[in-house]
Amino acid sequence: MELSALAGNEPLKRQLSLETARRGLSHAYILSGPAGSGKRTLAGLLAAALVCTGGGELPCFSCSGCKKAMGGIHPDIIRAGGEGDELNVARVRALRSDAYIKPNEAPRKVYILERAQELNQSCQNALLKLLEEGPPYAAFLLLTDNAAALLPTVRSRCQVLSLAPVTVPQAEAWLADRFPQISASQRAEAARRCQGILGRAAAQLENQTEDNRAQEGADQLLKALCAKDELALMEFCVGLDRDKWDRDSLTALLDQFILLLRGGLLAAAGLAPEDGQEKPARLAAKHLSQKAMLQAISLAEELRSACGFNVGAGHIAGWLGAGLAGIS
Repeated sequence: MELSALAGNEPLKRQLSLETARRGLSHAYILSGPAGSGKRTLAGLLAAALVCTGGGELPCFSCSGCKKAMGGIHPDIIRAGGEGDELNVARVRALRSDAYIKPNEAPRKVYILERAQELNQSCQNALLKLLEEGPPYAAFLLLTDNAAALLPTVRSRCQVLSLAPVTVPQAEAWLADRFPQISASQRAEAARRCQGILGRAAAQLENQTEDNRAQEGADQLLKALCAKDELALMEFCVGLDRDKWDRDSLTALLDQFILLLRGGLLAAAGLAPEDGQEKPARLAAKHLSQKAMLQAISLAEELRSACGFNVGAGHIAGWLGAGLAGIS
């Protein structure tokens, strides 16, 4: 099997490749490992392999089935148990009914059940009937943090695939490919701290990337305000809408902007701003009056509050540009 997209886990990859070469893919797998260990990645690869029509090594990534599977739009790959989708008895019974409807276009119909460890005993018993009596074309991928949370009868009908933590070098290589814009030292630190769970390292660097973007945006916004350049202010705010900053991103931007303005107030009063804010604080103190800085802070705080309500990000961006342009 072609499983290079899954980092580490070489014994598991060899096991799957040998078994697939000998007798093909199983009808049911339990993918077990902590959050961030690669269960969704492996499920995606297995699902693509199950609907692949390209021939040769599975998945081929070239046929229509593989492309749709990797794009998340294959009609014969059904996901359940994700965010906002409770895996209760009614849901499992609905999946059982659906399983007896033949695939739309693939040779197999694949059901990916996330958070399978949350299934109660009644749900698992309903699922057990499907695993035992389901049609031959139906395949099931149960994702769980802990395979032991599933009934022994369910485990006995599935092949258990346990994902292992990756090594630090493997984590660094994966992060280098995923986060080329982050410095090597920051990637190395994330690789050391994640305990072999790539999802943890990715979350850390994604947060860091978001923080860096908010900081850079706040610096750019302050420079435009200090230059009293209405065109630059409006272009910046139009860019926020164009680049699809969401309300969380705008909140982070406004938080950083407020910190810079408060640093400017401290500098104007002869006090030292926080570390790392000396340069923008001096810029604000030199070009903006205390009144202007207070007006900008008040506007930013009002918009930050609006981000917590059902106000569109584009509306907030336009409000920010118009508000700053009107500050004297």
